[in-house]
Amino acid sequence: MSKEFRFILKAWEATLRKTHTGGKKRANPLFTTMSVAPADHEPGEFYQGEKVLANGDFYTGQWVDNYAHGQGKYLWTDGCMYLGEWQKGRTSGKGKFSWPSGATYEGEFKNGYMDGKGTYMGPCGDTYRGSWAMNLKYGQGTKSFVNGDYYEGEWRRGLQDGQGRYQWKNGSHYIGQWKHGMIHGNGTMIWSNGNRYDGSWEEGLPKGNGTFRWADGSCYVGVWSKDSKEQNGTYYPAGSSGGNVDWDPQQVFAVDLNDCKVCPQETIPIYPSQKTMSWPGFEGEFLNKHPIYKNGNEGNVRPRRPTDGRVSNYSRSSNVDCMFDRVDRSSRDGSAGFELEGSVAKGIRHFKVQPMKKQGVTIAKGHKNYELMLNLQLGIRHSVGRPAPTTSLDLKSSAFDPKEKVWTKFPPEGSKYTPPHQSCDFKWKDYCPVVFRTLRKLFKVDPADYMISICGNDALRELSSPGKSGSFFYLTNDDRYMIKTMKKAEVKVLLRMLRAYYNHVRSFENTLVTKFYGLHCVKLTGTAQKKVRFVIMGNLFCSEFAIHRRFDLKGSSHGRTTDKPESEIDATTTLKDLDLNYIFRLQKVWFQEFCRQVDRDCDFLEQERIMDYSLLVGLHFREASCTEKPKTPDRTSGARTPTGNSDPDNGTPRLSKVDMDRLLSDPNRWSSISRLGINMPAWAERTVRRNDCEPQLVGDPTGELYDVILFFGIIDILQDYDISKKLEHAYKSFQYDPTSISAVDPKQYSRRFRAFIFRVFVEGT
Repeated sequence: MSKEFRFILKAWEATLRKTHTGGKKRANPLFTTMSVAPADHEPGEFYQGEKVLANGDFYTGQWVDNYAHGQGKYLWTDGCMYLGEWQKGRTSGKGKFSWPSGATYEGEFKNGYMDGKGTYMGPCGDTYRGSWAMNLKYGQGTKSFVNGDYYEGEWRRGLQDGQGRYQWKNGSHYIGQWKHGMIHGNGTMIWSNGNRYDGSWEEGLPKGNGTFRWADGSCYVGVWSKDSKEQNGTYYPAGSSGGNVDWDPQQVFAVDLNDCKVCPQETIPIYPSQKTMSWPGFEGEFLNKHPIYKNGNEGNVRPRRPTDGRVSNYSRSSNVDCMFDRVDRSSRDGSAGFELEGSVAKGIRHFKVQPMKKQGVTIAKGHKNYELMLNLQLGIRHSVGRPAPTTSLDLKSSAFDPKEKVWTKFPPEGSKYTPPHQSCDFKWKDYCPVVFRTLRKLFKVDPADYMISICGNDALRELSSPGKSGSFFYLTNDDRYMIKTMKKAEVKVLLRMLRAYYNHVRSFENTLVTKFYGLHCVKLTGTAQKKVRFVIMGNLFCSEFAIHRRFDLKGSSHGRTTDKPESEIDATTTLKDLDLNYIFRLQKVWFQEFCRQVDRDCDFLEQERIMDYSLLVGLHFREASCTEKPKTPDRTSGARTPTGNSDPDNGTPRLSKVDMDRLLSDPNRWSSISRLGINMPAWAERTVRRNDCEPQLVGDPTGELYDVILFFGIIDILQDYDISKKLEHAYKSFQYDPTSISAVDPKQYSRRFRAFIFRVFVEGT
């Protein structure tokens, strides 16, 4: 270090001390802009240098064209300091920012913002490690509070938002949903004494349906509210003990939650992006201020709304929050991503998001099936919340008896066993309750989560139109479960094969057949005497990934194209065999497991005389842009899915050979797979059908590859080969090729289904 530079640095430190001790009066800089770098550098050439800037700030490091560029250190006169990477005068890359209070941030920066992975340590010792976006905690992260509390989970706009776990220093903890920094949604609170609450929350307090359990096994099930007038429920003792019969639920609000307060977020006095740099020749120009232009008009600048620096005080009307709102909608509604446009150098970033519509119509008051939904929810709450002895997975033969069913009356005024309600008088039937309770246990379904998903404060959604069978489908608000109305014949088939089904899913954890969680019936009393039977199933497409295309594959060709016009096809449209224009390449180990499991499942269905089932396949195109609607090629190619060419209007990325080799060898790509058919990375290779008279079920591969995530399972497994299907087969065989129709003998159906599926799914080589 030169003597001249040491003298300059000491003078700068003296200026800094005067600034800190001079109160409101700002000290004048002692030195004008000075450089000890070579004066003869060429434009665009990197050089090393130190400068005391016109406003008293100091920078030492790499330069290019009078900008900090590369590695460097910047010290402001107020005591803030940044040490790290720069790009054309902005903090960008990895670096460390420190405040005079002792707080530090070390991690990634982007265009002046804390953005990416980073660690913030507050002046009192609070520490956050995780993801950031534009100065705010955003994404996955952990925070250790100075009082000993700890949070791990999702963040948005600087606050806990999404799924998360909060651990108090006293040993109590909460696992569940958060919103705007407060416990909000479905979740579980477990106190250090062993008591727990499972249910709905609102703004940090129990609100809605929930269950309070004591450590001794007794529980209270009901509707919760801090307003005692809205609180109602039923106490269930453990075994034969009387327990806390006189217990007041308001005690949870008054006592239990007192020691479970969530720590507030820290105040950051000023963000790195708000610090200005006065580079030589650019005095007065704030390079870290990014104006937002309207409609691309640079003359129409909207100034950034000022903030007091508190993380939670970002206004929803601010530009930053508008950007976050759009990103939120993309992840929540299933959008595939967002597109950045404009010049980064000018700081213009436009988020374009076309959100994917949510399936179904919410069943609100006034809907024709509103009362049916209420009846269903009342019945499920009664069935699941009713105390029952613990059962092993080895069930008695009597549990599978079709006559094993329980009827319960639900009068509007309530009864000894049922609560009062606002719906009509009805009866509720549980089919084989012990078997389905054990199936839920086998499938690792938590009773409280199951009850809250179906019976919570949110209404069910009815899919827009019934299937060919005439059945109606309903989805829970969280998309976990699908409820299907059933014909009496289907109920008989399920009860007949229930023992074999139970043994099959118990033996094969990776089975692809539909998961059944409950079989019930609602019977309206009075003149109507209407019976509605329904089954509760798992929703295959319940995922954080948007499903961009879905296919229903049987292996037959007659009538196996969608009947929708091309203009109406979207991500919720279920396409069929002749619409498919891909083959799917799986990693070797998972492909072998897939083949084994399809064989096992088909053998099981064939033995039970089941046919007309199909493989439901959902595709998520990774990094697909949602700013443009995927192109719809002509029917001869069979393609009603993104073409994947290099057209800039199409956002679906096509993989090169190098990309495919890289993905094939990446072990992290396959680590997220927990079960066959769920969240499975794969490659989709586009196919094209030949233009000839004979329908071609699987087209010819083109070599165009796409990085996708697959979801698949075997559905519609309750159609046996009865007299109606035999007549359908005989009738259609006179008109069409017998091998092209769906209604065939179960053995033939199984053989054809396997042959087709093993042509669509192949080993990735």
